[in-house]
Amino acid sequence: MDANTPGNTAPSSPSAALSTRPLILGSTSVYRRELLARLRLPFQCVPPQVDETPQPGEAPGALALRLALAKARAVAALHPQAIVIGSDQVADLHGQPLGKPGQHDRAVAQLRAMSGQTVVFQTALAVVCAATGFEQADLAPVRVVFRTLGDAEIERYLQAERPYDCAGSAKSEGLGIALLERIDSDDPTALVGLPLIRTARMLRAAGLELP
Repeated sequence: MDANTPGNTAPSSPSAALSTRPLILGSTSVYRRELLARLRLPFQCVPPQVDETPQPGEAPGALALRLALAKARAVAALHPQAIVIGSDQVADLHGQPLGKPGQHDRAVAQLRAMSGQTVVFQTALAVVCAATGFEQADLAPVRVVFRTLGDAEIERYLQAERPYDCAGSAKSEGLGIALLERIDSDDPTALVGLPLIRTARMLRAAGLELP
């Protein structure tokens, strides 16, 4: 029975109140939606209206954190009673940000640049609830070592998977794993786009019940 049901005078705890709040993923990414579904919590997706243009001299990790927070805050402003997740990922090649290529030629250029290199995929996460003032953010860097790639390998991969909506032009959860030598991460799903260990930790802190 709900603590606010007439006849039940027991006060509801803050965590109990929070646990009934709706959960929103502030993203249009199908990858993040599929990852969040693993936690078996009901949620909806709301696209955040955020300008993702990097600021002059902004480091990739700082860019990812700023955008994750901006996305969560933008959606939370429209849905103040909800717990909102925002996330962003920026590929970091020697301090230079690599975003989503969007088209074939840019993907070829990205994979050529990353060939034989270590790339840090800076995956940022933010959880915000405007009604309670809850706000947490964290960065989950993933170090990825790419094999030395020939142009024919790059072309075959891009034609097969067309990862033009992925930062760094490769899907590690798919055929893109064949381009890699090694992945180092403390949060295994971070490379796909949503670090679920951190997500679960923040959602528990926000009041949602998880195992």
